[in-house]
Amino acid sequence: MVLDSTMLWVAFGGLILFLLALDLFVFNRNPHEIKTKEALWTSVFWIGISLAFNGFVFYERGTTAGLEFFTGYLIEKALSVDNIFVFVVIFAYFQVPQKYQHRVLFLGIVGALVLRGTLIFVGAALIERFHWIIYVFGAFLIFTAYKLATQDESGVHPENNPIVNVFRRIMPVSKEYEHEKFFTRVNGVLMATPLFIVLLVVETTDVVFALDSIPAIFAITTDPFIVFTSNVFAILGLRALYFLLAGVMGSFRYLKTGLAFILGFVGVKMLLGALEYVDIHIEIPIAVSLGVIGITLVVSIVASIIAQRREEHQVAQLRESNE
Repeated sequence: MVLDSTMLWVAFGGLILFLLALDLFVFNRNPHEIKTKEALWTSVFWIGISLAFNGFVFYERGTTAGLEFFTGYLIEKALSVDNIFVFVVIFAYFQVPQKYQHRVLFLGIVGALVLRGTLIFVGAALIERFHWIIYVFGAFLIFTAYKLATQDESGVHPENNPIVNVFRRIMPVSKEYEHEKFFTRVNGVLMATPLFIVLLVVETTDVVFALDSIPAIFAITTDPFIVFTSNVFAILGLRALYFLLAGVMGSFRYLKTGLAFILGFVGVKMLLGALEYVDIHIEIPIAVSLGVIGITLVVSIVASIIAQRREEHQVAQLRESNE
């Protein structure tokens, strides 16, 4: 029996609140360094929960909705790898102790859920009222794909964040970390700690990522429930993925190229789908979209691993010859 739409939203909201509470008050009640093994099992947990919910969508909404959820989840999961690279840069720049990084990521993700939820519902309303905005979204995705494929490796510069610079003028910032505190008092003066500045940088950076990822999933479906839930589950697993992959991000050298191709592909899919408003019907089936995205990710990762191993082999040969 198909559940009432309101019941679905309420049930999903309750599930997310339960999972967040479980993460914060049970799994990570005490600050600690998250080792690779813990990050691996936590990632397995979040992926398992996501796939279980995907099974529910298949059962409740049908095959098309189930494939749309999985495709959207896969896109958001892939794009989140770029977030991880930025998190690595931010934490390294501010020299955040590893045991405090989870708290920043947890609150950053809570903020991201609110931000992306707002953008999704605004985007859905705009598409329903102004169909031509789909052309804007599609063109923006293709432009973003071009930028991602051609940008240099100059990196991220947290010190240039305008929000942080404005905040520093409003409130003084202490020099030292105060455990997990975001605010402290020094000689009776209320001050923000460096950890709050890190949180501010993470939150404002996610705005940029959201502007890329939200249009990408609208190319797959305009159903707000599917768009939001697939986004949420991809974001919830981001912390574990960060602690699992942060140390090996440099090995995935071709992944950015693969992500650029995926963004370009979904941009073209969105533009072709929008032609139905002028009575031209060219639709890329969801199963084909899923196949293209999945194959692109696999090829990008495998090519990166092969290139890495070939380079390591060449270095080893060079050392042997020098000896």
